[in-house]
Amino acid sequence: MVRLFNRAQLKAQLTSLATWKQDAFSRFAQMLNDEEDLYPCIPGKQAFQQDTLRYAFARDPRKPEAAEDLACSLGQYNAVSRETGPYASLVVFFDTPEDLLHASQVTDYEHMFWSLLSRVHELDSAEWPADIPQDPQNHKWEFCYQQEPYFAFCATPAHEQRRSRASSHFLIAFQPRWVFEHINDSTKFGRNMKKLIRERLHEYDGIEAHPSLKWYGQADNHEWKQYFLREDESSPAKCPFAHLHPSSSTTK
Repeated sequence: MVRLFNRAQLKAQLTSLATWKQDAFSRFAQMLNDEEDLYPCIPGKQAFQQDTLRYAFARDPRKPEAAEDLACSLGQYNAVSRETGPYASLVVFFDTPEDLLHASQVTDYEHMFWSLLSRVHELDSAEWPADIPQDPQNHKWEFCYQQEPYFAFCATPAHEQRRSRASSHFLIAFQPRWVFEHINDSTKFGRNMKKLIRERLHEYDGIEAHPSLKWYGQADNHEWKQYFLREDESSPAKCPFAHLHPSSSTTK
């Protein structure tokens, strides 16, 4: 049975968990706590420090059971996310064995990521939300589970140039769409936040921000392109999630 943890619970029980789980959380915490090499996502760093993040662990992302773990985690998180704080997110660490670490490139992890989202969608018994388009090419599309829209963020052990997308273990984080109600281009706070994050992102990664990083709802934005960023500036020609929606466009 998958369980959600807050930071205090994890720290209290860490030594009783499997070694890979201890390592995954400890290295994640080290990255978010580093005050000299500042992690660029300001809300994410604040959420970690304020303990508004929730954590879960899942099996090897290549296994069918991993999607079941992820769906179970999201189901539990749906019920508590609004109680956790303004910068709410679910962080799911996946068991990443040595053979996966040594044999996988960024493109391999990209395939795993979209395969997991697709399988989780297939496990979702709820109808797709009426106010969220089913076509990923629509600028208002977002991944949904149990009618809750989420921004998905993937980090992998293979990322090197984009350090902001690097992680010791395969990782997917989910931010509820309501988190961004006051962090968007229509608010001064949102515009200032974006400026600060972009400055930190450039310093942290040492390269320009990916061109796909835009605001939700902008006419030229596609949220799915931001979920998984490649090392270069390219993106898939079409959303890998699109095959689930026959009406979706196949153009870029």
